[in-house]
Amino acid sequence: MVEVQRRPGGRSARVVAAVHAAVNELVADGNPNGVTVSEIAERAGVNPTSIYRRWGTVEALILDVEEARVEVVSPIPDTGSLRSDLLAYARQAAREIARPGGMAFLRAVLAVRQDGDPRHSEPLRKRAGQLQAMLDRAGDRGEAAPHLTDVLDCILAPIYLRTIFGVGGLDEEDLVPFVDRALAAA
Repeated sequence: MVEVQRRPGGRSARVVAAVHAAVNELVADGNPNGVTVSEIAERAGVNPTSIYRRWGTVEALILDVEEARVEVVSPIPDTGSLRSDLLAYARQAAREIARPGGMAFLRAVLAVRQDGDPRHSEPLRKRAGQLQAMLDRAGDRGEAAPHLTDVLDCILAPIYLRTIFGVGGLDEEDLVPFVDRALAAA
């Protein structure tokens, strides 16, 4: 039997790159709620069935695009101190949710949580694992580290809720108490 060797890249990588680029363009065009598989496929130059087969839903695709983007533009900080790491992470999170398309990501997160397909939540679990690794690093350095849920409750939740309700308060001085509350939970 001849073993099939997969090439790195190839057609699949080109399709993923084209689809990701199309999603980013459509979200940036200003209507992230109305993005459809047909629009994405047309802009990417692929068949809609390719999108459905690989991602299943627009929301799952948006999460995949966001995961790839976050890896590049918003890596988990490693400054040498947990407080600095958490402040840097809070700044990144506030910047990301406020950017054009940031709310599209939040809507996609909520939609895939409702669809129940565990594959669609994989980007969220991966990011949670990265945050946990940051907390574990701090523990290895001898710092008292909060639980992951404390980071979510004390830092991310207020950032997202203030954005949703349009009340602002995401400047540096506003983020410091969020981080301090998370650290106090340790």
